[in-house]
Amino acid sequence: MTNNEIVMQGSPSMENNAVIEPSDISIKSKSYTLKTAGFWIRFWAFLLDGFIVSAVIGILINPIFYLMDWSLSESVWYAPISIITAILYYSYFVLMTKFFGQTLGKMVFGLRVISLKHDQLTWSDVLFRDWIGRVINNIFMPLYILVVIMPENQGLHDYFADTTVVHEKLYIEKAEAPTTVPQQEEITVAHKQEEKVELVKLEEKNEQ
Repeated sequence: MTNNEIVMQGSPSMENNAVIEPSDISIKSKSYTLKTAGFWIRFWAFLLDGFIVSAVIGILINPIFYLMDWSLSESVWYAPISIITAILYYSYFVLMTKFFGQTLGKMVFGLRVISLKHDQLTWSDVLFRDWIGRVINNIFMPLYILVVIMPENQGLHDYFADTTVVHEKLYIEKAEAPTTVPQQEEITVAHKQEEKVELVKLEEKNEQ
């Protein structure tokens, strides 16, 4: 965070804007943007989501495998338990992100996924982010550390979908460069008034 950025909680309102006097020559404009979420808070949200998915599998899927006397110990990717677990895992992230913009873990920590190119998340955004991108991240786990160094705190899966994760109620106030208020019209009017005064004086001299 730079000296020109101020973190504020809640939504920006007119109370945060300075009163501009008519005589001011320049206006210091301000803009507000949601604060992007860093690595650790996203890590804890992801960890909580992992616990939730594991709990759902343990409650709904494991009893069926016990009843059918199917193996739960196979670890190869083509084992039935591995395939079902993968389907539930990726479906959880895809569907929660598409319809709510956040998983349960993100809800707990006040985080939300937003698109950097669309007003709302599209199916292509979500599929690239939480299916293709997340598969790659889960194969190469160290790639998650890219959240620390990428612009807008993007992970690799965010980069694929042009998305990022933000705090829902934290805004960053950025002071932009001062902009000069247009004065040309006022100068033109003043110049015309001066010309009119001089013309009146000239006519008075001629009459004398």
